[in-house]
Amino acid sequence: MNVLDWFLDPANWVGPDGIPVQVGFQLLYSAIALAISLAIGVPLGIFIGYTGKGEGIVAGLANSLRALPTLGLLVLLYLVLAPVVIGQMVYVVPTIIVLVLLAVPPILTGTYSGIQSADPDAVNAARGLGYTKRQILWNVQLPCALPLLLSGVRSSTLQVVSTATVAAYLGLQGLGRYILDGRAQGDYAQMAGGAILVAALALVLEFTFIGVGRLVVSPGLQRVTRRTRKTNVSTATSAIQLGAS
Repeated sequence: MNVLDWFLDPANWVGPDGIPVQVGFQLLYSAIALAISLAIGVPLGIFIGYTGKGEGIVAGLANSLRALPTLGLLVLLYLVLAPVVIGQMVYVVPTIIVLVLLAVPPILTGTYSGIQSADPDAVNAARGLGYTKRQILWNVQLPCALPLLLSGVRSSTLQVVSTATVAAYLGLQGLGRYILDGRAQGDYAQMAGGAILVAALALVLEFTFIGVGRLVVSPGLQRVTRRTRKTNVSTATSAIQLGAS
């Protein structure tokens, strides 16, 4: 059986092990982890961006969290929590913790970087109008931070959705079941199908975030963001050309 036959097999689309159910579990784990990560990363990022305190510590911690081996950490957390957590949660909790540790750094960095990089002219104009620091934060800096904040959330979402396949290593459902079970059974069509589904899900979410960004970010900020990207691309291209010469 090739990959196309695997996708066209009706048996793979029905029942508790069908593709829709496994996609649902993949999204469920990801949604829980992202909700917790937003609850942690956004308030902490606002605090750092507003006060300027703890940026160096948080940046170092974020880089350390990104360097942790996901699968090794998952197994370690399972071994630590197994004596104290009962039932199915002994498998769910380590999975969610691993995904949260992966998702928090981009959200946190995007939030405080967006606040700190708010247009100084807009901030000064608000200050001249008599806005308090808190009013400047909520009415000027946070709206200006939306592009970077959404970029951090989008990055976290794609990483979490792709990494949630590790839940299968603890016996949980999700698209990782196809990859893990296919490997155990020597069914390479099933393995490839699971990988394609993860990639397709990530692409759908990527385009969804692009659409959301166009809806919630003001047109002026979108133009500035695009202009900045073009400038960065031109700078990088010039540097490459200079290096080549």
